Amino acid sequence: MRTHAQWGRGWKGRGQAEVPSAEDAAGWFAGRLPDGWFTGAPDITVDREEILIVGELPALTEDFDDDAARAAAESGRISRFREETREQRIEIARQAEHRYQRKVSWGARLGGTEELFTTQSVPVMTRLRQPERMVLDTLVDAGVARSRSDALAWAVRLVGQHAEEWLGELREAMSKVDELRREGPDLA
Repeated sequence: MRTHAQWGRGWKGRGQAEVPSAEDAAGWFAGRLPDGWFTGAPDITVDREEILIVGELPALTEDFDDDAARAAAESGRISRFREETREQRIEIARQAEHRYQRKVSWGARLGGTEELFTTQSVPVMTRLRQPERMVLDTLVDAGVARSRSDALAWAVRLVGQHAEEWLGELREAMSKVDELRREGPDLA
């Protein structure tokens, strides 16, 4: 199982309780997920509020007339997986949510299709000065976004797409900082 950067370990923001570490989540899910659900270890992404599990489903063996038919079949297979595993996924999520104090979300990937089932949409409060608000308002006025909130989410996605390598290096550096903190002297 691959685990992405795990933010929130030991971090305590204003008014936020510290959440338990999810460093062992990949191992826990490896032991808990039924055999045969996915073709390999699922991708597991952890942040302060959510654990997202996305696995690759077995490849389709049928031949299709075109890409649209293949995409429809992939989407249908993912939908079937979602329905057939619903009760087990709910039980696994309930146990994981108790253990890690985070919501658990699911998704599946097949060929060129990826669908997420129950992901969280978490509100984030920010204060923006007039120049930043004007950027958001321009996106709204141009029809790129329906609201300032949508415009901000769009901007974050755009930055994530264009700065993924840099963000990956930053996450790696933060993991190293966390490791050094754990190895440092206990000043308590």
